[in-house]
Amino acid sequence: MATNLPADSFHHAHGHHDPADAAALFGPSRAAFDLRYLLALVRSNIWMILGVIAAALALALVATLLQTPRYTATSTIQINDQSERVLGNRDDSTNLTNGSSWDTERFLNSQTEILRSRGLAQRVAQSLKLIGNPAFYKAQGIDTPPTALTAEEQRNLTAGLLIAGLTIELPRDSRIVTIGFESTDPEMAARVANAYGNEFIQANLQRRFDSSSYARGFLAQQLDESRRKLEASERALNDYSRAAGLIRTQPTSTSGSGGDTSGSGGSVTTSSLLQINAAANDAIARRIQAEARWRAVSGVPLLASTEVIANPSVAALVAQRAQIQAALEQDRATHLSDYPSVRAKESELAAITAQLTQAAQNVRNAVRSEYQSALAAEQQLTAQVGQLKNATLSEQDKTVQYSLLSREAETNRQLYEGLLERYKTLNAVAGVSLSNVNIIDKAEAPDGPSSPKLLKNLLIGLIVGLGLAGALLFVRDQFDDSIRVPEDVETKLALPLLGVIPKAQDGDPKTALADPKSPMSEAYNSLRGSLLYSTTEGLPRVMLVTSAQPSEGKTTSSQAIAAGFARMGKRVLLIDADMRRPSLHRRTGIDGDRGLSTLLTSHEPLAAAIVPSGNDNLSFLMAGPVPPSPTELLSTARIEQILEEAAAAYDVVVIDSPPILGLADAPLISALVDGVVFVVEADRNRRGSLKTSLRRLRAMRPLLLGAVLTKFDPLKAGNRYSEYYGYDYYQYGSDRKDHA
Repeated sequence: MATNLPADSFHHAHGHHDPADAAALFGPSRAAFDLRYLLALVRSNIWMILGVIAAALALALVATLLQTPRYTATSTIQINDQSERVLGNRDDSTNLTNGSSWDTERFLNSQTEILRSRGLAQRVAQSLKLIGNPAFYKAQGIDTPPTALTAEEQRNLTAGLLIAGLTIELPRDSRIVTIGFESTDPEMAARVANAYGNEFIQANLQRRFDSSSYARGFLAQQLDESRRKLEASERALNDYSRAAGLIRTQPTSTSGSGGDTSGSGGSVTTSSLLQINAAANDAIARRIQAEARWRAVSGVPLLASTEVIANPSVAALVAQRAQIQAALEQDRATHLSDYPSVRAKESELAAITAQLTQAAQNVRNAVRSEYQSALAAEQQLTAQVGQLKNATLSEQDKTVQYSLLSREAETNRQLYEGLLERYKTLNAVAGVSLSNVNIIDKAEAPDGPSSPKLLKNLLIGLIVGLGLAGALLFVRDQFDDSIRVPEDVETKLALPLLGVIPKAQDGDPKTALADPKSPMSEAYNSLRGSLLYSTTEGLPRVMLVTSAQPSEGKTTSSQAIAAGFARMGKRVLLIDADMRRPSLHRRTGIDGDRGLSTLLTSHEPLAAAIVPSGNDNLSFLMAGPVPPSPTELLSTARIEQILEEAAAAYDVVVIDSPPILGLADAPLISALVDGVVFVVEADRNRRGSLKTSLRRLRAMRPLLLGAVLTKFDPLKAGNRYSEYYGYDYYQYGSDRKDHA
């Protein structure tokens, strides 16, 4: 029974190396953006790309020709953030926005949304009589006007068509709004664009008038309510005055600065008190004056008082008495006392003196009478003031409630007067404000259509075609695992590139390898150099050469690798491990009756099955007879013994194995060797075979030395952009031969 071998048993014998170390020897893989690769990809798929672009351009052309020409008429309006009224006072401006530019921008955006609103569209439809208008429906692309719709549905349909054809543009940091309307009828487009500007202005004015109308209605309601409150408060005040017997001669002062806040300043009692008190004060002043005069007169001799002497009558009598007395003294000087003239003058002097005394007494009596009269008046007025004070004090208790009612009535009166003034102002300025929207340019019927534009549509078609072509190219490249250029080995397989083997010019690789200066021979020499430094320890002692599918060039590569190392003087053994379809004996013409299958089924030594190749340092181990189950033979421990014996006897052991896809032979052997060379045929349709083969191979954890690209044709258009190899490289040897 076959015995399975551990995957890493032979690796430890010859040294197992990290594939990352081997990959590091060959540099990084292709960058994500490789211009050469992209150019090669485009070059190889140029007809598909041109076909997609041509189809897109053709579709754009056909769509342009089939579209109905449409015309766009535009009008421009200016939207200010402040409007003024017809009245010129300071309060007649309506500031719509206050604050920063952000508020202004928000206001302008709100205005543009109003322009796009369904309400404004319905106003335009009504002003132009577009509802149910066949000409309008036809201009907007509806050939058959709807007749079975209700009036509401027709209004909604018309408004929807207007909104669909409307374009509103507001440049940044500008107040100029462009109103555009698109239609198949240029005249209709101009009419609708102009109607939008006019209706927008009217709608703004109507909105403000409606807003002031609401304010007027609200004020009228508040005014009526305030009037009723004022009437009720005044009635309550009058009823209380009548019930309390309070008679007001003037309105009660409710001010708080020096006014009478007691509520009694306007009553009859208070007025009387004030008047009598003033009269009493005057009477006191007169009495004091009269008393002073009386005391001055009564306290001195009769004719010593200034008041008496100042009297004109007394003064005249005093002067007359002085004259008579002077005359008497003259007569006495010349006559005796009984002389008649003396006696006459003495009698006259006595009469004048009596008159003087009586006159002086009359003056004193007059001063006394005036004093007594002033005193009586003072006493009477003082008594009246006392009575009125008592009446006023009793009245103040009643005026407390009166003051409250009076203040309430006054407050209601002020509120009523304020509302009435505001109501009058609103009625005066309602509907007379100027619009904050101005029409800059009216729309005119356009001369040419705005759409379709051939160049624009062709440009769009070109862009779409390029996009589709790029998408198709990307999808095709992602799902295509064919290796077309050497760069694909590193990017698609994530393997180091060991070498690129060109396609034989005459189709016979044996003839090409026989010429040491042929491109194929030079390529295998380069591959040999890569293998010499493929691991950190140098050349692997035992290496496996395999491929994903048959006929990819693995057998030719195995022979070329073995022959190349033999020419270097190394002892090389080439083993044909393809026991299903052996080919080494046919290529060399050597008998293959004994070989690997013979050794696997017996205990014969390795040397018993080895045959010379005819070249120095190169020996062959044929596949031998075809066994019934090669996989079971390769699963035994015998294969490990054979490889260990071969590694001990030779410097290099090269194993030509079957292909990986569908067979288990190559993965089993890969676990026992020091390195695996993966052969890939260039430009071969894979359908996922490469990645599947590599997944199976990596499952055995072998050391993948790298990949060899075989049958590469540098003369193909797509391959000219490879940065590794080109046509001139492979012609270098031939050119040198021709010019030698």
